[in-house]
Amino acid sequence: MGLQIKLAALATVGLAIALTPALARKPEPAEPRQQADADQATRLAGQLVARMTLEEKLPQLLNVAPAIPRLGIPAYNWWTESLHGALGPLSQTNFPEPIGLAATFDAPLVQDVAGAISTEVRALHTLGRETGRNGRMGTGLDTWSPNINIFRDPRWGRGQETYGEDPFLAAGMGVAFVRGMQGPNPDRPFVIATPKHFAVHSGPEGTRHEANVFVSAHDLEDTYLPAFRAAIVEGRAGSVMCAYNRIDGQPACASDLLLKEHLRGAWRFSGYVVSDCDAVKDIADHHKYAPDSAAAVAAAMRAGVDSECNNSTINDTAGLENRYREALQRNLITEADVDRSLIRLFAARYRTGDLPGLAGAPSRIPTSAVGAPEHRRLALASAERSMVLLKNDGILPLRAGAKVAVIGPLGDATRVLRGNYSATLSGPPISVVDGLRSTLGAGQVTLVPFGESMTDGDRVPTSALQTPDGKPGVLARYYNPASPVPAKFAPGTREKVLATVKYSRNRSSPASSRTWATAI
Repeated sequence: MGLQIKLAALATVGLAIALTPALARKPEPAEPRQQADADQATRLAGQLVARMTLEEKLPQLLNVAPAIPRLGIPAYNWWTESLHGALGPLSQTNFPEPIGLAATFDAPLVQDVAGAISTEVRALHTLGRETGRNGRMGTGLDTWSPNINIFRDPRWGRGQETYGEDPFLAAGMGVAFVRGMQGPNPDRPFVIATPKHFAVHSGPEGTRHEANVFVSAHDLEDTYLPAFRAAIVEGRAGSVMCAYNRIDGQPACASDLLLKEHLRGAWRFSGYVVSDCDAVKDIADHHKYAPDSAAAVAAAMRAGVDSECNNSTINDTAGLENRYREALQRNLITEADVDRSLIRLFAARYRTGDLPGLAGAPSRIPTSAVGAPEHRRLALASAERSMVLLKNDGILPLRAGAKVAVIGPLGDATRVLRGNYSATLSGPPISVVDGLRSTLGAGQVTLVPFGESMTDGDRVPTSALQTPDGKPGVLARYYNPASPVPAKFAPGTREKVLATVKYSRNRSSPASSRTWATAI
């Protein structure tokens, strides 16, 4: 065990030496050629935006950007996810969740993983252009990854999306992911990486739309910003996503401190900013920082948000751009503000090759690259590297004929193995118990589940489909109802119902409203 600790310490020191420049280096001015490349994309974007009418401009500010046929601009969906594998309709490769990749302490491996994901994202973009379908979460040449928030609070249900609690490790892994995703030339990125959620986003999930986080200047600089600074300054990420929460009273997507002083000022960021989904709505609806929706979009745009993710785009809700039109009419923003954001967005589409016309832009990748054998092999290798053996008292490797007990409710679970943001068509998942049985023999492995799990999304345990007396249905109890429980929720009913009742989380807290849908 002592040797293991020493080896781990040496590995950590080696990683620190390798990654120190990513954290310590100050922003350097762009080389003349790089600056010329950036200016070229911006110039093309400016010429394109100048030809647009106001009615054509405003819808482009949302994550689902419609086509403008007269200008030859195809539709584009900025909402593209690839946290640990591309999401789409094919058999994309699933890699370990970031918390597992972090456990490898291997930044070059993470860069290779991101490179493979980038290839599959590009192949999905090819599919989208060939079929004319962008998908609900997009097949764009950008991705809302990596998640480099610091995982400090176990009540945050998304810690597996991150590289853990250490700012230094998160910075190194974040830079590696950005470089792998974007490729060797940040001015001609294969896929634009979007580090998220900027910043101090790691508290309880249930309060993320309204939380006001007070953080000291020291903790902000020492804990929450290093990974973002490294991803932007060293990794040269082309985009960044602002968070839901407030910081010291200002919503993250309307924060002068984050978006102006740090991002655009100290770090000289020249890319585009996208909001987390409904974070701009939150500015008025939940934070009450702005009096109405028009003022909310104006606050975000003035702070530097260029593209708004709005969940209503999933339902094809019309008129979402009207808030921007009203903000213009009330002189809360100007058309020059709109143009500035659109130039950043269209410049990004030129640089990736989504829009033709820029020399040196990446070419398309065929759809056959999705799920390539070399990607599968890399996924296996990274999964093996992610495992950490804390102690071995001679039990491993198992002796021939050994019998194994798999204990716990998730021993035969499969959905939880994939984690979130995972490709569902990447092949039939194999549970821990089934994998051991296939290797050791069915008779050598015993499952001791201690009841059925409610957390595995691939199946619903039978215990959840019957009442305590063994009858079909579900027993629901409501404490401190402020209004009578609807008759359809009475014991004995057998139909699906949808009702809104007043309820409280416990017997002593005030009642609040919640919509319930269940079968009883």
